[in-house]
Amino acid sequence: MTRKLVIVESPTKAGTIGGYLGSDYEVVSSVGHIRDIPEPRDMSAEVKKGPYGKYGVDIDSGFDPYYQVSPRAKKTVADIKRKLKEADELYLATDEDREGEAIAWHLLEVLKPKVPVKRLAFHEITREGIERALAAPREVDMEMVEAQETRRILDRLYGWDMSDVMRRKVGQGSSAGRVQSVALRLVVDRERERMAFQSAEYWDLTARFTATAGADAGVSFVGRLAKVDGKRVASGKDFDDRGVLTTDKAHHVTAAEAGALASGLANADFSVVDVTSKPYKKRPAAPFITSSLIQEASRKLGLGARQAMGVAQALYQQGYITYMRSDSPSLSAEATKAARSQAIELFGSDAVPTSPRVYASGDTNAQEAHEAIRPAGDRFRTPQSLRSQLGGDEFRMYEMIWKRTLASQMADAVGTTSTITVGATSAGGHAVEFTKSGTILTSPGFRALYIESTEKARYEDEEGKQPADGDERLPQVAAGDAVDAADLDALIHTTNPPPRFTQGAMIKELEDRKLGRPSTYASTVDVIIDRGYVRVDKRVLVPTWLAFNIIALLEQHFPTLVDYGFTAEMEAGLDRIAAGERSMKDWLQEFYFGGADAPQEGLRELLDNLGEIDARAVNTFNIGEGITAHNGKYGPYIERVVEDEKQTASIPEDLPPGDLTAAKAEELFSTQGGDERILGEHPVSGFTIVAKAGRFGPYVTEQLPEDAKGKPTTASLFKTMSLDTVTLEDAVRLMSLPRVVGEDPESGEPITAQNGRYGPYLKKGTDSRTIESEEQLLTITLEEALAIYAQPKRGRGRQAAAPLKEFGNDPVSGKPVVVKDGRFGPYVTDGEVNATIPKSEAVDALTEERAFELIADKRAKGPAKKRTTRKPAAKKTTTRKAAPKKKS
Repeated sequence: MTRKLVIVESPTKAGTIGGYLGSDYEVVSSVGHIRDIPEPRDMSAEVKKGPYGKYGVDIDSGFDPYYQVSPRAKKTVADIKRKLKEADELYLATDEDREGEAIAWHLLEVLKPKVPVKRLAFHEITREGIERALAAPREVDMEMVEAQETRRILDRLYGWDMSDVMRRKVGQGSSAGRVQSVALRLVVDRERERMAFQSAEYWDLTARFTATAGADAGVSFVGRLAKVDGKRVASGKDFDDRGVLTTDKAHHVTAAEAGALASGLANADFSVVDVTSKPYKKRPAAPFITSSLIQEASRKLGLGARQAMGVAQALYQQGYITYMRSDSPSLSAEATKAARSQAIELFGSDAVPTSPRVYASGDTNAQEAHEAIRPAGDRFRTPQSLRSQLGGDEFRMYEMIWKRTLASQMADAVGTTSTITVGATSAGGHAVEFTKSGTILTSPGFRALYIESTEKARYEDEEGKQPADGDERLPQVAAGDAVDAADLDALIHTTNPPPRFTQGAMIKELEDRKLGRPSTYASTVDVIIDRGYVRVDKRVLVPTWLAFNIIALLEQHFPTLVDYGFTAEMEAGLDRIAAGERSMKDWLQEFYFGGADAPQEGLRELLDNLGEIDARAVNTFNIGEGITAHNGKYGPYIERVVEDEKQTASIPEDLPPGDLTAAKAEELFSTQGGDERILGEHPVSGFTIVAKAGRFGPYVTEQLPEDAKGKPTTASLFKTMSLDTVTLEDAVRLMSLPRVVGEDPESGEPITAQNGRYGPYLKKGTDSRTIESEEQLLTITLEEALAIYAQPKRGRGRQAAAPLKEFGNDPVSGKPVVVKDGRFGPYVTDGEVNATIPKSEAVDALTEERAFELIADKRAKGPAKKRTTRKPAAKKTTTRKAAPKKKS
């Protein structure tokens, strides 16, 4: 019997595929990449001394990378090698994108199989998809491998050098990246626009009009002022970001004019000026690609980019949808047929057009996959049929993908849009016109199943709402008909600043500017959130002052590297490598070293000619009126000089940079900068006690005379206390902490009540116990303290909580993986390795695959290294990179 070994990259995917293949096949998982370019600290001493020592890439020998099997993959590789010895054929069934192709090539390089090798590529894990792949195996696509390798080398060179500059000039933990930095610049630029924005005020009128004759007499509608004396009324889009009207073709209605018009039209005679009708037609949106799926998941499901991709990956690996990394909206013939057939079953034969719809990508380099993201199989499973198998976000996403796919093959939504114009002349002699439009759908077409959502409009009342059956009906009237007018109201509007990006809007912006690849968008957004450069507030991305600092440094000293056009052209160059049109070596040589034909200086030249960076200058942001903002060691703060005296005040963490105006800065100075509330004299020391607002919150402190020795006694206010209401008595009690509650009658050790980093607690020797509230610090008795110590210790006084989520066994340790809530937030663990869950990922959306990935990444990093005085271990020989690959 022939034994066939199939290697995939995911344990979940292995289980699903194994269920479709017979006993002749054994399916194993590589658990992602098995080897990579190591960081210098993970190299042997011998390799560090050689040409690979700095970057893991020999930049002087054609940018040759040095690879080594990652520590977490060694056991996996050993297991696969053992199983390969018993196999007669090897199938590499990793994902069909560039990353998957690279994983397949690395497996070949490490395993060195002596049996026939076949590359299987399928974009859906269904019986039909696997059978089609088995019937048409191929070889590893070396052009795709080279494209991925170029990106990996580029990102290492860029990230290593630029991050080093950031760490030295901005601070530890700061970094830069090829796409990460321009994505961060997008967020910062938008915030700058908001900071420079000046609001404009404009007015208009509304009125309720009622038909007075005919069959529709008594039917009313609300119209809005559209023209004054033949000139269009200005709206938000007619003003620039400085609040200035940008066109002479629009009339700016002021508050005084709006009031005068409302009064002057109170007794005017209104009549219909015009009634127009035109056909309405709307085509369905194309099937999902990676970027549009993330955008729609953000708007419809409220998922972040990483969450959306995690849910989609889980659906793909379980065989419910096709591959989730794709930049092609086209559907296969089988999928088109399935979508049309199902639409006819559900909505009738008129639900689909005569000919199938064909969608094509506007990106000539679209190549991450061959088909759009759609339900898997040649016959789609309805969401209702999967109710018992899918839950939560997985069900909602599958339903959204299913609806979008079917809708893409359905008929246009058609109807009629009518507009009624009503006119009158005011008492002041001004001719005015009000309009009202409404669309009635005669055939909903695809809208019977799915309506694409949109980002919130910037300009108030200017984003036409999607028409739908049952819209407000307009009366049947004709030009010249009289109408009654009532409820004349003058309405004020103000222009809105450019909206901050949501994660979905950010990904659309990256896609529109061709920055990065669809498969990397989610991780790019995730990086700038996880590293603290951007925070998510009510689903929008708000930059921190650290982000301003990083972008200021890059713009001043590395402007090319954060230029949107240059980054897009760099992406196009990488695509030319993937297409075999450019040499990897030549392209990297031009990027890194520059040259006569290079359009810009090489990265090496930029770093060599960097000069002195004034860290203070790139960290100074003008707020106005002599006030500047800075990002300091203990957080952001504002600063100014008044009468030769420097004043500072902390900027609250939740205050966006765009909302920090000069007026807001004055408010911060008044509450933090030097102003204090005198409470009285301490009854024992006699020193004056004051209450202040500090960088770490409100506190009370003594005012010592200039010749006094030592530091003043200070104490933070309890969370339940207010700076405005704290009393002298409160302050004295706070300053008495820590308080001796009494002595343990058995050991004689004192028991004290203290406030610590993690809250209030009792301490007896080295034994600490959590107490419930800060108020107990002042009131708890010795008897109550002894009762707490009489109970078994349960981790700072709490019982162990049940896991937040449970998964299967980890593929490396074989132990069950669970999600727990820890001191620093939720984390995944298999009992041996603990891995923090990034802030941008919700526990509910965490998939088993993602949990295994987090643990594998943490395991690969190994434990934190400690300083030691021991002699270094003997040098180990390390296998060098294999000979240069040949084109298959």
